[in-house]
Amino acid sequence: MKAIGYRQAGPITAAGSLIEFQAEMPEVGPRDLLVEVRGISVNPVDVKVRSGVSPESGTKVIGYDAAGVVTQIGSDVTMFQVGDEVFYAGDITRPGTNAEYHAVDERIVGKKPAKLDFAKAAGIPLTSITAWELLFESLGVKEGEGAGQSLLVIGGAGGVGSILIQLAKKLTGLTVVATASRPETIEWTEKMGADHVINHRESLVDQLKALDLQPRYVAALTGTAGHFPAILELIQPRGHVAFIDDPETLDIKPGKTKALSFAWEFMFARSMFQTDDMDYQHNLLNRVSKMLDDGTLTCTVTNHLGPISVDTLKDAHARQESGRAIGKNVLGGFH
Repeated sequence: MKAIGYRQAGPITAAGSLIEFQAEMPEVGPRDLLVEVRGISVNPVDVKVRSGVSPESGTKVIGYDAAGVVTQIGSDVTMFQVGDEVFYAGDITRPGTNAEYHAVDERIVGKKPAKLDFAKAAGIPLTSITAWELLFESLGVKEGEGAGQSLLVIGGAGGVGSILIQLAKKLTGLTVVATASRPETIEWTEKMGADHVINHRESLVDQLKALDLQPRYVAALTGTAGHFPAILELIQPRGHVAFIDDPETLDIKPGKTKALSFAWEFMFARSMFQTDDMDYQHNLLNRVSKMLDDGTLTCTVTNHLGPISVDTLKDAHARQESGRAIGKNVLGGFH
């Protein structure tokens, strides 16, 4: 089968940063689905792995979002059948989705939204799983609750922020304050449903005081190290902070006097450690799929860059690396 990968970690501008090659068909385990990949997307994790993780041997295939059609099922599969249309974010410990066929555990797979084509559907899983787990597990918000409280989303126009704002507005009573700094990101964040948009290049503390808000919850999606002193100052006592980025160090000791709770969200933890509740992601993806089909959620895809090829995938990586991506960039399958 065709696949795209890399043999040496480095910048996307380097010669051979991504190459197309012929790969062996995946082995299908007892709980696995073999999926014909018809759409993929690119996330920050793709860039981090490609630029910083050298293959142990041979050519490493990455890609952590896909939508496609089930062509084979493992001996113990119970949730899907051949011919089902699915979407999922995969498992960082296994070969990725930048290939014609991909094997994935059924417990982290959902039914593809009927209203979305394969490419658009592929833009949803990783960010929706991350946002859902962050909101309802890391921050500990309960569905239907949160009235009178507020959530600050730092980085509202990115893939995770775009879904997180929507989930918070549709499934909780929280007032959502999101950050954005450019006219186009402000407009996008407002479109996603944020109650207030403030500028993360200016004082978060002063802007929240002007709104007369002291958030109980903070989702630090980007630039956490730089924003951390402000987070400690602006948050309510006994508040909750969740992170998804990778600050080199983070001194949480100053949070003691406010009795703050800190949590990381990493959506691959369940599949990486084969937790007993791996099917939590299957169930939440099915919820998200229904919400997209009934119009409760809006698709966050902003660009379809064409069928998957070395050139289109390099373009997607470069856009992700720019730090200016809005929503999600997606690609179709191989032609």
